[in-house]
Amino acid sequence: MPEKLYQVQLEDVFEGPMDLLVHLIKKNELDIYDIPVALITEQYLQYVEWMKAMNVEFAGDFIVMASTLAQIKSRMLLPVHEGDEEEEDDPRLELTRPLLEYLQMKSVADQLVERNLLGEKTFIRNPGRDEFLKHPDDEFIKIGLFELIDAFQKILDRIPDDHRVEMTTDAISVKDKISQIADILEAKGSITFLELFSDNPDRREVIITFLAILEMVKLTLIRIVQNLNTGIIRVFYL
Repeated sequence: MPEKLYQVQLEDVFEGPMDLLVHLIKKNELDIYDIPVALITEQYLQYVEWMKAMNVEFAGDFIVMASTLAQIKSRMLLPVHEGDEEEEDDPRLELTRPLLEYLQMKSVADQLVERNLLGEKTFIRNPGRDEFLKHPDDEFIKIGLFELIDAFQKILDRIPDDHRVEMTTDAISVKDKISQIADILEAKGSITFLELFSDNPDRREVIITFLAILEMVKLTLIRIVQNLNTGIIRVFYL
């Protein structure tokens, strides 16, 4: 079972619960002023359960946010009587206001980062890394934990039920997987997301690969980006 294999702490690797909410809003193409709380709560809990299943140790803030969503969802189900409350007392404002403030702060932070990059809109080649970008004119964005979860979930969904049996004999460990990925990146400089897996991966391989990637990000060994034109995710060696 994954619990006995490895555990990756999420703190200082990726961002937190507000980023998950932003991710869900963008993924579902929602209006931030008209958030369907029931849908967001359900999907939010699915991501939290996914992180638990993959043995990722995350901050208690995720649980606090889950409780907040559940509370807002419950309040949305209560009947509203005319004249009892002002129109502005929409329970969803407890989400909208902090989300707007968070997005404003994130926008300012991104602008400061762009200053440090001297106006560059894409990642540039690192010295000595000729393979960092094969097409320097392409535009790349750095992806976070939740985009990464989506990509791994798609791999899992493609595994037939009869291939989901977890084998324990002679199975590769997370440490071995990290070394394996590092060796490939040392030789190639970068690989696509799909190249992380064998032709017919089972559930255990997907879990171990996911944990290995998180640990390598934590150790600042790799950078994960997505091509805006093709949607292809690539892993670069730093």
